[in-house]
Amino acid sequence: MLAHGAVHTYEMAVPLFVVVWLTEFEVISLGVASFDVTTATVGVIVTLGYGLFGVGALPGGILVDRIGSRRLISACLFGMGLSYVLLGLAPNMVVVAAALVLWGLAASVYHPAGLSLISKGVEERGTGLAYHGIAGNLGIGLGPLAAAVMLLFVEWRTVALVLGAPAVLAAVYAARANFDETAAVDAEAAATDGGSAGDGPETDDSKAGSGVDDLGEFLAESRRLFAGAFVLVFVVVMCSGLYYRGVLTFLPELLRELPGFEPIPVETLLPESLRSALGVESGTGQTLNPQDYFYSGLLLVGVVGQYVGGKLTDRIPVEYGIAGSFGVLAVLAVLFVPVSNMGIGPLMALGALLGGFLFVVQPMYQATVAEYSPSGTRGLSYGFTYLGVFGVGALGGTIAGGILSFADATALFLVLAAIAAVGSLIGVVLARRTVA
Repeated sequence: MLAHGAVHTYEMAVPLFVVVWLTEFEVISLGVASFDVTTATVGVIVTLGYGLFGVGALPGGILVDRIGSRRLISACLFGMGLSYVLLGLAPNMVVVAAALVLWGLAASVYHPAGLSLISKGVEERGTGLAYHGIAGNLGIGLGPLAAAVMLLFVEWRTVALVLGAPAVLAAVYAARANFDETAAVDAEAAATDGGSAGDGPETDDSKAGSGVDDLGEFLAESRRLFAGAFVLVFVVVMCSGLYYRGVLTFLPELLRELPGFEPIPVETLLPESLRSALGVESGTGQTLNPQDYFYSGLLLVGVVGQYVGGKLTDRIPVEYGIAGSFGVLAVLAVLFVPVSNMGIGPLMALGALLGGFLFVVQPMYQATVAEYSPSGTRGLSYGFTYLGVFGVGALGGTIAGGILSFADATALFLVLAAIAAVGSLIGVVLARRTVA
């Protein structure tokens, strides 16, 4: 739970820092060449970290079968904490890029390691997964909110250092904790055959439990997986990742330019007695940035979206859920710019819908992956899923940054609408295949 919450806190705090980096830094100097700091170049830097977060999930899933979950989770926590300490000390955008790369590498192993630990080590698996999901949602929603509040009073580097400390402490605890990583597997074996695990006949489905032993086996299992309808599901998860990153990476920066999101002096919001207690002096320039709280609120609404999406997954065919949810996301993208010109009230209503549906689709595509992959390659299928969502999806930040540099927000949201439309269309195709 600590690791899952930390992963998503660090992931979702980055867009808040992007606004500051675009203002504070002017040039990215690589020695042999220099580049201006723009939404395009910052988008590429953010994509480096987010991309590794996804790309590393596939080898991470293979590695967890070799060295165990606890070691990987400990290394993940330590690496993430160290990356934010480095971020807090960054004097330029090159070091910022290095810190994000370190974060992406460290965070990439978490999901395969964490889910493997719960599935093998927790006897009350459903309860364990529920608490695990709650921790992730709290990280997604409350992590950026905590960062936004801290940014009221201290500079972004201090915020990064403060955020990095808990992960380092959690890493120390994880490294020292003593528990059985396979307690649930051992209990199940004892219940089914009197404790002699592994006495049953070898079947194709057992392959998932033994891991991939070599490159040839990995390629063979991957070809088998993509030979069927899973290839369409993989496109769906890529659409989800591209839309997700494309919307969120520069959302605070886009909101900053809108009417109603002007910085508010903190001194105007607090009574004199409280200003004195907090050390807030008149004319110090401390301001509240409304876009940070809009962004955090949108992510908090996503907690409800996750719950609703999970419930709908149990009640309707997932193909129809995919088609409908992506269809709504396409409509919301088309409406975003016109509604943003109507004022902050209508935009808040649209933002609530956007935050909800961004996360409604997640349990739906996760269930779709399970339905369209053989049980014998289920672990591998989820490795490819995270590669599509977090790895390929990270390009959404680059796409968004490039479009904003050479065009405008209208063009960006039309591209995002097209991406969502592709996801919706594939949902329809999958539904028709099921009927046929």
